[in-house]
Amino acid sequence: AAHAEVYEQAAKIMGSEDLKAFDLGQESPKTRALYGTTEFGKSCLLARRLVEHGVRFVELNLGGWDTHTDNHEQLKLLNRTLDESIAGLLEDLQQRGLLDETMVVIGTEFGRTPDMNMNGGRDHQPQAFTCLLAGGGIRGGQVYGATDERSANVTENAVTIPDFNATIAHGLGLPLDKIVYSPSGRPFQVADKGRPVTALFA
Repeated sequence: AAHAEVYEQAAKIMGSEDLKAFDLGQESPKTRALYGTTEFGKSCLLARRLVEHGVRFVELNLGGWDTHTDNHEQLKLLNRTLDESIAGLLEDLQQRGLLDETMVVIGTEFGRTPDMNMNGGRDHQPQAFTCLLAGGGIRGGQVYGATDERSANVTENAVTIPDFNATIAHGLGLPLDKIVYSPSGRPFQVADKGRPVTALFA
């Protein structure tokens, strides 16, 4: 019965009108150029198309940031790819009137050390790092928090990972205090004990 159900769902998807969301060829050359020619840029364009088709959550990945060697040269390519693609995504969402109701989140689990190692790389730095929120009610053009002059430690307005998650949940209208249960019956909340940084919202 489970096999038949999966088969039925797959067949339904194959005949769905929503598959058109994956056809990037429907976009104008001007719009495609906005995102750049990288695979990540194409992923960002696809993300916008999925949002337009009613998909409520889209996750993209841009790997390669674990720069333990040759940090500076790796970041030249990574930063160019990220900056071009995300700038295109935000501009496109804004032009289409979708940015106010779409939150774009760029996050990581840790930053990089301010000091270089012997391989010209930078190692793991969990004490201080940057994330980005845009759209979805976030007031643009602001920086929240600060680090010391070496970017080694937070000196002002520290935001924990649970706080960051709570801020996203708050923007999406998710109940922070609701208890949900994992398949094994373990209770948890969407942001544990985190509190939203409401100062970020317009």
